[in-house]
Amino acid sequence: MVHYELRDNEIGFIQIDDGKANALSPEIIAALIKTLDQAESEAKVVVIAGRQGKFSGGFDLKYMLASPESAQTILRAGVELYIRLYGFSKPVVMACTGHAIAGGAVMLLAGDYRIGAEGDFKIGLNEVAIGLPLPIFALELAKARLDPRLLSEATLLAQIYAPIHALNTGYLDRVVDADQVIEAAMVKAYELSSLQSAPFHATKKRLRQATIDHIRATVEEDLKTLLPGA
Repeated sequence: MVHYELRDNEIGFIQIDDGKANALSPEIIAALIKTLDQAESEAKVVVIAGRQGKFSGGFDLKYMLASPESAQTILRAGVELYIRLYGFSKPVVMACTGHAIAGGAVMLLAGDYRIGAEGDFKIGLNEVAIGLPLPIFALELAKARLDPRLLSEATLLAQIYAPIHALNTGYLDRVVDADQVIEAAMVKAYELSSLQSAPFHATKKRLRQATIDHIRATVEEDLKTLLPGA
């Protein structure tokens, strides 16, 4: 479900494809974190792509609905994935190949450069619309990456966007034809591979460490509030 290859000894290409909605199950989350560890040791840039028409539908509802304990476990694992991506020492390019909802949209917020597919796709945080409060980790990443003028619309009002509007909101940095998303992401990755690793990582820490620290400091209490009884 998570495929990895090192291209030209420079680009770590990761593709998520479970044949369905690319839901974030414990297995997929663990595989992504393990793959990121490998890519960090051997690649200059990482590209993360979904399958055609689907980037990620968010957390796997089978685990989210099984029990409060199961939901807490998968959310905790998801937080580790998002923090890993957001603070990753190398540039991370997201190839958003289609729909990116809820936890899938949070993945976009954690990337450095996001290229989306033009088409009838949905991108956004729909939690409030389906009766769930947004967790602090999602809100903090939204505050860090989305246009402040649209932050309430995107979070509190649970607005879902087409790719071109997701570009204006801040989920994406560029939109291309659907059949060109991965190619465009690879071109961007090769461009970013010229950046010097140490200054890049140091600057990213200065830019993002405070957000990461706040998420870590609040996650356990937040999960208890979100999932009473867990």
